[in-house]
Amino acid sequence: MNFDRRAFLAGCGTFSLTACTGTTSSIPSESTDDLPEDLRPIQNSDFSEWLKSFQPRARRAGITPSTLDAALSDVGFIPGVIARDRNQIQNRRTLEDYLSITVSDERLAKGRTAFTRHAKTLAAIETQYGVDAKVVTAIWGIESQFGEKRGQVPVISSTATLAFDGRRGDFYERQLIAALRILERGDTTPRQLVGSWAGAMGHTQFIPTSYQSFAVDFNGDGRRDIWGHDPTDALASAASYLARNGWRSGLKWGAEAGSGRLTGRGLQPQNGGPRFTVTRNFDVIKTYNNSDFYAIGVGHLADRIGGASPLQGTFPPDANGLTKTDRISIQRGLVSRGYDIGTIDGVIGTKSKAAISDFQRRQGLPVTGTATRNVLAALR
Repeated sequence: MNFDRRAFLAGCGTFSLTACTGTTSSIPSESTDDLPEDLRPIQNSDFSEWLKSFQPRARRAGITPSTLDAALSDVGFIPGVIARDRNQIQNRRTLEDYLSITVSDERLAKGRTAFTRHAKTLAAIETQYGVDAKVVTAIWGIESQFGEKRGQVPVISSTATLAFDGRRGDFYERQLIAALRILERGDTTPRQLVGSWAGAMGHTQFIPTSYQSFAVDFNGDGRRDIWGHDPTDALASAASYLARNGWRSGLKWGAEAGSGRLTGRGLQPQNGGPRFTVTRNFDVIKTYNNSDFYAIGVGHLADRIGGASPLQGTFPPDANGLTKTDRISIQRGLVSRGYDIGTIDGVIGTKSKAAISDFQRRQGLPVTGTATRNVLAALR
């Protein structure tokens, strides 16, 4: 199952607060009415023919005709899923950028609030599975921004579309059958079975096969509900996943090198910057997403939620000779001139690049959309 999840996440490249209301209703976090047009299911004759050929395989896998009828009655082809799967941009962000996003001031504040609000539940989960509650909270924060972005794409349609497309057909047919088993068991309904464009679901973004292997009914209502407003089952399921993949209770994931006594191996980002000492629990976090950046992000966010200080080591200037402070100055300069660049965080994303391009054009500078020392000087 670990291989499945790693293969899935390597293809997704996503980064990814709700109050515990006490309800067990699987209400989607976002209305499907807000879906972009290209992520809404549509009719497609070739897809319909593929569905007919798929149904005997699903029945042989143990899916009953009644479940198939209910699940496939509104299923459709989602063109935006294919576009996103074929046009994924390789993640070239530095660790500094990645941590600026995943351990932003906003995410940290929400994480501390969520950790306090769900303290009793998280403590019970830690007691049951032996997994640090702060690490579970950090995974929740990175995967769905503490439940704010659980996804709203119909999972049966998205996994069926990707299985039909064929690029990773076998993998996604397994996900589709696993999703049908979720409906067969009665954990949720077709309408409420929603997730990301690639089929990751709920507060902690489980793919269907991982759900089948690791999800738990922690609140005892008879359903493993990772989609609803109450995050209890999702948080416990993430702890279950880590525990069954070898988490060692009481062992830190790692720490910035020199921040205290910790036995482990050293880790140095390729582009320089802070050094880390990591333990076997670091590798367990990587079974959730096979990325050093991800595991550092989870570990550092968990530490900060627990009251730890920011990293002490400094990152070198970027390829254009700019520090994070310089990039923040550029973003502030653009905002002062009326540009919408999103969050001022030193990460030069799509909005910042578009604003830089327009600023360069208006200033008679070569239009590159790149944050450089010349742009910084022109904005001062």
